[in-house]
Amino acid sequence: MKLKKFLLRYYPPGIILEYEQGGIMKQRTLDLLNLQPQSDIDTVVDELMRTEKLITPSKVDQVRKLVQRLQEKLAMAQDSTFYLFKVLRAHILPLTNVAFNKSGSSFITGSYDRTCKVWDTASGEELQTLEGHRNVVYAIAFNNPYGDKVLTGSFDKTARLWSGESGKCFHTYRGHTAEIVCLAFDPKSTKVATGSMDATAKVWDVETGAELCSLVGHNAEIISLSFNTAGTHLITGSFDNTVIVWDVKTGKRVYTLVGHQAEVSSAQFNFDCSLIATGSMDKTCKLWDFTRGCCIGTLRGHDDEVLDVAFDYTGQRLLTASADGTARCYNSTTHSLLSKMEGHEGEISKIAFNPSGSRVLTASSDKTARLWDPETGELKQVLEGHSDEIFSCAFNYEGNTIITGSKDNTCRIWK
Repeated sequence: MKLKKFLLRYYPPGIILEYEQGGIMKQRTLDLLNLQPQSDIDTVVDELMRTEKLITPSKVDQVRKLVQRLQEKLAMAQDSTFYLFKVLRAHILPLTNVAFNKSGSSFITGSYDRTCKVWDTASGEELQTLEGHRNVVYAIAFNNPYGDKVLTGSFDKTARLWSGESGKCFHTYRGHTAEIVCLAFDPKSTKVATGSMDATAKVWDVETGAELCSLVGHNAEIISLSFNTAGTHLITGSFDNTVIVWDVKTGKRVYTLVGHQAEVSSAQFNFDCSLIATGSMDKTCKLWDFTRGCCIGTLRGHDDEVLDVAFDYTGQRLLTASADGTARCYNSTTHSLLSKMEGHEGEISKIAFNPSGSRVLTASSDKTARLWDPETGELKQVLEGHSDEIFSCAFNYEGNTIITGSKDNTCRIWK
């Protein structure tokens, strides 16, 4: 094995090693999820050398500089004020979803007008209109980190794979017998998964368009799905009150996570895939041990349905958003409540950390999005201007741009 070069990954902190083995270029990632600005560099570098044979004594100074750069990035304050940059009257009918590519240079919008549109973030210019679906385009995704393909899922029971650059439709995935309401690319962008109101999920090949497996096991609608970071497993959350963990290669069920007393609204892996968080209409969020398939904690306190859950990039903190108009931040390990975010006058349907984990973004039916300090729960900023419910919001990878999507048929870009 011969080390060729190092690459930095800022969120979450890590160093990627590119090396040659048997004439083939390969990659290995060293996760530094516990790195802090105040961490002792010598201790971090010594541990990397001890556990990674590719880091030889001649590379120590280089690795030290990389760790230093990661620490500098972590120490950079991401607490600036956001200002309205553009209002885009994106579609003639209401929006269903918005999503950034990794860099935030472009974003996509889905709509009841049966299209998905690709937009240039800097200019607000429409780059492509992806037309072909025969009903509402409900679920959309970029194949991040690459950002050259777009996946759309529709109430017409099909999903489509498109070129984000030319607008060409590569494949139409047919096989579901009811609306497609959730979807995802696997991390390597070689497979996609779709979840449907027909109670099944399917995994498809990006290259050939073939159906690789059908995941049958739920007895009610699937409304949430997510790949783990390695792309080896998929979780599906259902209105049957359960979450199922699937082996992507075999299509076989690994575990069924049973414990919620009402429909599951959201299911997410943390970054290292040791934990799964699930939100439910039973007003709770549950944490599950991925390797054992058992519940290790139930987070209570909301007075109404939990509509969304989200980990920070390192997986050490967990957010819950509720129909009671409040959000909460928990420690993922101790399950202790770190803060409550109170102030919205309507339900919170979407919640997210910024990449550095220093801010929380919430979207609400009260027509506002809000920024909060996750450690204290203090309200930092209200993003106002939409004239109807905001159902979608997202940060770009750098955390310096926000997009909000509303039922007022517009999306707003904030910088």
